[in-house]
Amino acid sequence: MQQHAFGRREIEIAEQEMPGIMALRKRASDDKPLKNAKIVGCTHVNAQTAVLIETLAALGASVRWAACNIYSTQNEVAAALAESGFSVFAWRGETEEDFWWCIDKCVNAENWQPNMILDDGGDATHLMLKKYPAMFKLIKGIVEESVTGVHRLYQLSKSGKLTVPAMNVHDSVIKTKFDNFYSCKESIIDSLKRSTDIMFSGKQVALCGYGEVGKGCSQALKALGCIVYVTEIDPICALQASTDGFRVVKLNEVIRNVDIVITTTGNKSVVTREHMEKMKNGCIVCNMGHSNTEIDVKDLRTPDLTWEKVRSQVDHIIFPDGKRIVLLAEGRLVNLSCSSVPSFCASITSATQALALIELYNAQPGRYKCDVYLLSRKMDEYVAILHLPTFDAHLTELSDEQAKYMGLSKTGPFKPNYYRY
Repeated sequence: MQQHAFGRREIEIAEQEMPGIMALRKRASDDKPLKNAKIVGCTHVNAQTAVLIETLAALGASVRWAACNIYSTQNEVAAALAESGFSVFAWRGETEEDFWWCIDKCVNAENWQPNMILDDGGDATHLMLKKYPAMFKLIKGIVEESVTGVHRLYQLSKSGKLTVPAMNVHDSVIKTKFDNFYSCKESIIDSLKRSTDIMFSGKQVALCGYGEVGKGCSQALKALGCIVYVTEIDPICALQASTDGFRVVKLNEVIRNVDIVITTTGNKSVVTREHMEKMKNGCIVCNMGHSNTEIDVKDLRTPDLTWEKVRSQVDHIIFPDGKRIVLLAEGRLVNLSCSSVPSFCASITSATQALALIELYNAQPGRYKCDVYLLSRKMDEYVAILHLPTFDAHLTELSDEQAKYMGLSKTGPFKPNYYRY
């Protein structure tokens, strides 16, 4: 708690680079569109999230918050939020047991019945559904940010276990393009440089996955002189990687020679113990996908291997022959564990999350069924509009004749839902 003043300065710095969510706070604070909303939040607890939390409160909500990652919490920010009266259950370096205890404390509070969930990974949703099913049935809506959490929601929907409507923010155009692509494009370099002091030029990199995260990471690494190999299961993404100038391979084809291995898939067992045994001495292994299951870290915790902590979030895994690989953040999300993300991109995501919460909370009964929905294109465009003044950008307006010719409203939406940006 002694760090709260430092945390408050961190939040104030983030506010300067988060124009969209701050504009939304200013525009909607009088209307209080989240009045009487009781929101359980389970996301990364950092300065950018603090701006979102304080915005939700300004819009009338009561919130309780836990961390979705045991290594990404900024303790000083958590202290600043607590000092301001928010219920925050998070600290950097939680154990697995601590992690679930924090979410439980966040969910289960005396004289406080949550009616909304803002999740990043699906852990709050999972715990409430499993441990407090009666409480879960009173939830008005779920907003989910990550590919892992969205996958869980679709599984629940398919099996008939999803009893509340949910909004898939992860696949909204504005979030995918900016948080997944631009944010990861910048933060992958920052996190690798801070944690390993590596020189990128000439290094060989195996990048697993060529979605928006993979595309952003590959461009950044290529720009700094890395030789980038891409692995993909999707032929369309593989073709994109090939035409972008990257060689598409199976991981086993290059695993003995690469200097860095990065996972971005959201899947499990992408990098196995067998792969790591073949890596050369000093190979760096890290994960840019949300889930900590992409790298089989549990298979490295065996008596024949020695773990040596080099610095915070950096471990050397030493094999019997003396070879060592460098594992970052124990296979968890490396950019939020070893560095930070651009606050401007976080503003776009936060504004999208806030609008999704407002939409679900204020929806008329029956408007949304117990299923998973995408954010409307109109909302995507509104989030973009909130951020354009930062660049002094001026939109061209359609004439009445042009709008009629295109079959559009002059105020949008300007693209159909099936359009791919």
